Amino acid sequence: MAGRTSELRIVDPILTTFARGYKNAALVCDTLFPWVGVDKEAGKLPQFGKEAFRIYQTLRALRAKSNRINPESYGHIDVILEEHDLEYPIDYRERQEASQVLPLERWATNVVTQGIRLRCEKQCADLAQDVNSYPTGNKIVLAGGDKFSAPTTSNPIGVIEDGKDAVRQRIGTNPNTGVIGYEAWKKMKQHPQFIDRIKYSMKGVLTVDLLKEIIEVDNIIIGAAVFDNEAGGAFTDLWADNIILAYVPQKANDAERSEYEPSFGYTFRKKDHPLVDTRVEDGKVQIIRNTDIFKPYIVGGEAGYLIKGTN
Repeated sequence: MAGRTSELRIVDPILTTFARGYKNAALVCDTLFPWVGVDKEAGKLPQFGKEAFRIYQTLRALRAKSNRINPESYGHIDVILEEHDLEYPIDYRERQEASQVLPLERWATNVVTQGIRLRCEKQCADLAQDVNSYPTGNKIVLAGGDKFSAPTTSNPIGVIEDGKDAVRQRIGTNPNTGVIGYEAWKKMKQHPQFIDRIKYSMKGVLTVDLLKEIIEVDNIIIGAAVFDNEAGGAFTDLWADNIILAYVPQKANDAERSEYEPSFGYTFRKKDHPLVDTRVEDGKVQIIRNTDIFKPYIVGGEAGYLIKGTN
């Protein structure tokens, strides 16, 4: 009986709330692939094309026929969520030595939540930086003198404007979101085109806010996250020297989102997750475990544009 009791898992509502409110400014997956809660771990969801972004004629004259949409063919995405979990051990001796200022349960919750969120970040980065994720005309691979590292021959503002126009031609609206890899951002800050645009500004240094004004994209974030695999070694950038432009509907919070609203991408997550539970092993080690069920998908490739290999 004692052995069974020691393995009892109890969902902790306080730690669960802490995990669900977790934020990390270095992670950008929430910006490009915002969370959407779904009831089931598998199902079919719409794949958005031009029709989803179109503005229709809705005005009807007196006694006129209703304005009817002529449906285009559209596809579905087979969504299959995946379970991710991490657990962290706290020895009873560590608990005795811990201060009240840093409760070990919250520390452990932060560690396992960060680990799962970093895995999600890598999944999103792999998707968004894959040229195969975009239709023809919605991607460019820079080479030679077109790379931003060639300051006298490259035209970064022109390349970005071409990308914006490609999205607008596809879906009828400009991209409102940009994700810039850290190495690409370093080259952009030093590029003569941008320096010339800001030379009369107070700071004289290209900032994200100034970039928003220059390229007219409202929501820009720098992908600065790095990772180290469990084998150890040097840290690697999750977001390489690439730029992703995309249309992503802006909402005050994830609760307002719907999987049926057109967007470049979403991370579908089973509702009421993540969950944090605790158990005790051998009466001496408390285990804090985070379980999350999710998977990111590109649901509207035409709403995105990839600029690859800026350096």
